[in-house]
Amino acid sequence: MPASACRLALPVALVLTPLSALAQPAVPVAGMAQQIPAEKPAHAAWTCLLKKYVKAGADGVNRVDYAALKTNPEDRAALDTYIASFADMDLSGTDPGTFAAWANLYNAVTVRYIVEAYPTGSIRDGYLFGGPWKKIKVMAAGETVSLDEIEHAILRPRFRNPLVHYAINCAAISCPNLQPKAWEGDTLEEDLAAAARAYINDPRGVTITGRGLTVSSIYDWFEADFGGSKQAVIDHLLKYADAELATEIRANPRIRAYEYDWSLNDTQKAETE
Repeated sequence: MPASACRLALPVALVLTPLSALAQPAVPVAGMAQQIPAEKPAHAAWTCLLKKYVKAGADGVNRVDYAALKTNPEDRAALDTYIASFADMDLSGTDPGTFAAWANLYNAVTVRYIVEAYPTGSIRDGYLFGGPWKKIKVMAAGETVSLDEIEHAILRPRFRNPLVHYAINCAAISCPNLQPKAWEGDTLEEDLAAAARAYINDPRGVTITGRGLTVSSIYDWFEADFGGSKQAVIDHLLKYADAELATEIRANPRIRAYEYDWSLNDTQKAETE
């Protein structure tokens, strides 16, 4: 295998702190007990692939070079090996390392699905309603789970944190960015806060209009996760908004519309626009 190919590193044991601190951005919690969970998959191979194929756009959107990955058998094999490493792992915890593992798995399986279907214009191609998330399945923690289950039966109910929506990527332009590195337990809190700020301060998250706010449909579909009301969503946006955006939101704090672009986050499409 060429040196430039991304290969799976051996798993390492990490000392991790619980995920409870993630409810507030970058606020340390004194006296928090540490946990030493079971070994989780090492994410170096996934980071290698992300650095190689995720490209940051001038418009703030991270896009993926699916075409290049599709034609690279070594890196596709590395992706398969990385995903397979989750099959028998203990992913039952509530610590940051477990959150990171499930989020990385979701994103890696999504990328593999798109690569296998490529060329395609959207992850929802072929679906009049909904999408493929219940049909896309993978072995993890000793059982077969779908992407739908990872999101709605594991990540959301187990961790109960709205920042999960900035961690998983559905391969759409309007989705929070796929990061150019894997999630890791020891930097999860600060990295999720940074992802939330990046999305909310981008027009995909919030756009100011004369009538009020146009926001991502994520804040409609998952309003319950952000506090259960439009006001709670506004409060969440203000928590991560830059000073200028926060001032504009407070000037007219009304959500007037929701928008979402399901077009594929594809570097090839960006080059033709």
